[in-house]
Amino acid sequence: MLTISATDPRLTWSGTISLESDANSTKPWRIPHQDQDIYSPGVSALAGRAEMPSGVRVRFATAATELTIVCEAFAEDGNFDLVIDNEIIATTAFVAGDSEVRFADLPTGDKTLEIWLSPAMPVAVRHIALPDGSDIAASQDTRLKWVTYGSSITHCRTAGSPATTWPGVAARGKNLNLTSLGFGGQCHADPLIARLIRDLPADFLSAKIGINIYGAASLSPRSFRPAVLGTIATIRDGHPDIPLAICSPIWGHDRETTPNTVGLTLQQMRIEVQEAVESYKKRGDDKLYYVDGLKLFDESLTEYLPDNLHPDAQGYQIMGENFLKEIFEVQGVKIG
Repeated sequence: MLTISATDPRLTWSGTISLESDANSTKPWRIPHQDQDIYSPGVSALAGRAEMPSGVRVRFATAATELTIVCEAFAEDGNFDLVIDNEIIATTAFVAGDSEVRFADLPTGDKTLEIWLSPAMPVAVRHIALPDGSDIAASQDTRLKWVTYGSSITHCRTAGSPATTWPGVAARGKNLNLTSLGFGGQCHADPLIARLIRDLPADFLSAKIGINIYGAASLSPRSFRPAVLGTIATIRDGHPDIPLAICSPIWGHDRETTPNTVGLTLQQMRIEVQEAVESYKKRGDDKLYYVDGLKLFDESLTEYLPDNLHPDAQGYQIMGENFLKEIFEVQGVKIG
């Protein structure tokens, strides 16, 4: 048995912001883990979401037809996907307490594999085991880079499998190198997340802002639009001329017309997000796009919204397909 350490330089940890390693394992993070006290201060729960590897893949090339990824014991039930050329080749489920995920009967010959980790819990990888006589090689991801930011609806903990989150569906459909900054309950137009996006390499950016702010009443009618404007301005400091799509909330049932404790409704928030985008567009930003969240998921899809807030597995698939259509067909966004 060939054992490949999680720290082996031939492994690419796509979709990560930082890696936390000790003598036993490596855990991917979606913020700089050493700075979690400033990214997730006080009552913020962002760090707990950022250590869940939504959109994170372990990437390498091999001719092996089977492998086992060995992790620290899983806290919950879940699954991993194995993807080749954007196609899900296999999905392997595990239960809480398991520590190994095996993929067998893989295609023969040299190939680049991406193991998509579960978005539903922290994952710490110990090593990857392959049959004797196997080997691996580095396979750098040279695809155009897409960074997206959002709430639990972008985090997608309830997706059918890791590569079928809506960003996963869209990234595979457009052959993009995804970094997903979807943080369940924690998308509040945080200034440090805007700075993080500003400093990441990217060819295309998107942010879906509103539902967590509505739910937590973390911003008011006075402060919501300025926060969206500030997020756009900060991102544009580092990425002045690449496509940036700002999305408003998807359909939200009674939240559409019921004011939260500071007086915002989702209908009002969509207007505020659109106005923020228009303020920059009229100043000459012709690569800034507004996406009405109802174009991604509207009232007609409520059967796929079982808790009246989060899409189910099929809903996320539809949402990813609708994002591709709205961005690249309807609005004609060009990247690269």
